[in-house]
Amino acid sequence: MGMEAVEWVAAYHGSIRDRPVAPRTSAAELRDLLAEPLPAEGRDFSHLLDVFRDVIVPGSRHNGHPRFFGYVSAPGTAVASVADFLASALNANLPAWRSAPAPTELEHVAIGWIKEAIGCDTNAVGLFMSGGSMANFAALAAARHRHCGDAVATHGVSAHPRPLRIYASQEVHHSIRKAAALLGIGRGNVREVAVDARFRMDVDDLVRKIEEDKAGGSDPFCVVASAGTVGTGAVDPLTEIATVAKRYGLWMHVDACYGGFARLARSARPLFDGLSEADSIALDPHKWLYLPADCGCLIYRNPEAARAAFTLDADYTRVVQTEPAEAFTFWDYGPDFSRRFRALKVWMVLAHAGSQAVGEAIESNLDCARHLAELVDASDDFELLSPVELSIFCFRYLPPAPRTGPRSVVEEQELDRVNERILVSLQQAGSSYLSNATINGRFALRGCVLNYRTTRDDMEILLDDVRRAAEQVSGATG
Repeated sequence: MGMEAVEWVAAYHGSIRDRPVAPRTSAAELRDLLAEPLPAEGRDFSHLLDVFRDVIVPGSRHNGHPRFFGYVSAPGTAVASVADFLASALNANLPAWRSAPAPTELEHVAIGWIKEAIGCDTNAVGLFMSGGSMANFAALAAARHRHCGDAVATHGVSAHPRPLRIYASQEVHHSIRKAAALLGIGRGNVREVAVDARFRMDVDDLVRKIEEDKAGGSDPFCVVASAGTVGTGAVDPLTEIATVAKRYGLWMHVDACYGGFARLARSARPLFDGLSEADSIALDPHKWLYLPADCGCLIYRNPEAARAAFTLDADYTRVVQTEPAEAFTFWDYGPDFSRRFRALKVWMVLAHAGSQAVGEAIESNLDCARHLAELVDASDDFELLSPVELSIFCFRYLPPAPRTGPRSVVEEQELDRVNERILVSLQQAGSSYLSNATINGRFALRGCVLNYRTTRDDMEILLDDVRRAAEQVSGATG
């Protein structure tokens, strides 16, 4: 079975550039091909692989294609695919050292490499999670516990006398508001801080809102900075935010899920000054370490602050080992008990490729996005809608028209509709794939370069594909 599967994997990696990025199919069509009653008798593996190869693969979006620019999605690597296979075969469960001694030690090693890559204190502690949303959730839980103590953990947020406040920019990932809701803090208590012209948090507005809340009887306890927003790739001024957090006694959490590993690229490193001052950092190795999903990561600067939030005794979790390293438990640092062996693919990619090669691949991604921005700026039929800070780019197509003065509201709305139709046409064509964003109220074609296969040529092909989609839209509406 393994040999048959590996033959397919090798062929897939070799042919991915030649495949359409996204399928042209429907839920009804796929259901007709896949749905059946529960089988009473088994079938040969070769038949199952045929279904995978002939139905699942053609009916999938190929996130590893060099011109898949949708969302923030990594291509995965061959060595990480093998690592996932090996980890599943070993089937180690990592709630604690005693359950998986060597896999636990390897997770410590891999976390140590990540701390080194992003410039964290060696005394910080971390663990792998399902992804950035869960990492953000756990970080806010730790922040709440440090501020409120056991009273809220025992009796709920009603035990706290004043409304808790979290501060985040307008561009923050939606998982922060979701975490606030799930933790009982409330989405309405996530104060939205203004951004500057580059979509970075406005620190003066942050201070104003903290002061307003303190004067109004609310209780500020946490500020969330973004190191690579999902909309435009903006990196908030981390050092300045850290200064404000210290002044007001706030927990500083950094959502670095998209951008954090860009610190390995020399040209982007200054953007991450101040990252090490955060109390917690969320990262996604399954983004810019080019890993297959799922693999998130959470780093705590103060291990004891995290332990206080998550430690809970039960007879079946009682640790009898006395040597500290062998008494280690991951459940003291996050909500999960059962945990898969995610560390193997992190360790295997970094050990196989080396941090220098990963940094060079990230640098190439940054260069591709900058090249796209230069092409757009030099064109007559495209317009950038936000600066390119990392590898996310937002632009739109401009139909031929006289360029005399500012556009009216009606003209802007028509541009939005045209670009929406262009996006759908582009995705259906299958050569390139973009997602969308709203930038200053305008509809944007949004892309993110996060693939070691992508070249400058692919950026040029993308613009040609958008032009073809625009011609198709124009012909359909003309």
